[in-house]
Amino acid sequence: MNIDITQLETDKSVTLLARSGLIAKGFVYFTSGVLALMAAFHIGGESSEDADRTGVLYFLYDSSIGGWLLPLLALGLLCYSIWRFIEAHHYSRGSKKEWKKTVRYILSGLVYLLVAFTAIKIVLHKDDKGGDSQQEFAREILAKPFGQGLLGIAALIIAGVGIYQVYYGLSEKYKKHVQNMSLHTNNAGLMLGAGKIGYVARGIVWLIIAYLMMQSAIAARSSHAGDSGEAFAFIEQSPMGKYLLAALGLGLIGYGCFNFIRARYENFQEHN
Repeated sequence: MNIDITQLETDKSVTLLARSGLIAKGFVYFTSGVLALMAAFHIGGESSEDADRTGVLYFLYDSSIGGWLLPLLALGLLCYSIWRFIEAHHYSRGSKKEWKKTVRYILSGLVYLLVAFTAIKIVLHKDDKGGDSQQEFAREILAKPFGQGLLGIAALIIAGVGIYQVYYGLSEKYKKHVQNMSLHTNNAGLMLGAGKIGYVARGIVWLIIAYLMMQSAIAARSSHAGDSGEAFAFIEQSPMGKYLLAALGLGLIGYGCFNFIRARYENFQEHN
């Protein structure tokens, strides 16, 4: 039996990228969930608006080990982004039915590439803490012809992403990640539970961001839009907000754990 050494080394490289990336992504969501819990119960002076991705990066950078932890996290997020681009290329060579996966992986890769770039800027002291990315996006769109309509369409697209995330979690379509894993029954059950609450929590955040953006489109005011930090604040200000924010925080922690388990047990070579 002949073994293609080049392909074998490529598979090992892809596996390393995937595992490193999922650990970094899981760490971001796990920390975001912890910060949301802390904000819900007013622990450590954390606010709900500081629980978004940028808030997580600054929280880690300001810690005693932030000097080496944040660069390491940036590298892991870069690995995740590269892995998603590799996955997109893989599915682009398949049937035409795979185009949705190709687009999804490209967008995912771009998002985490941006997060990695933000982390690098923080390390290099070239990024300020102020500014809301969604408000900046809304401001640019509203300044264009038919800006309100375009922003409304963007809100509907984001809402679609949120609905899909909730559906993906409730339908347990993420079970495919458990296949071919050497997991004991208890560990598999833990992963499925963490995945379900994690995807639903992510979907809720996306839906709230879509709602805020739609409000921005209707009022033609960029200040009505908001990123995940504003979404957390929106939840906190609602009736029973403290408990809803805590539940969302637990969901994000669950999603972080889901990524950790995937990084440990999933067989990524079968994807390529």
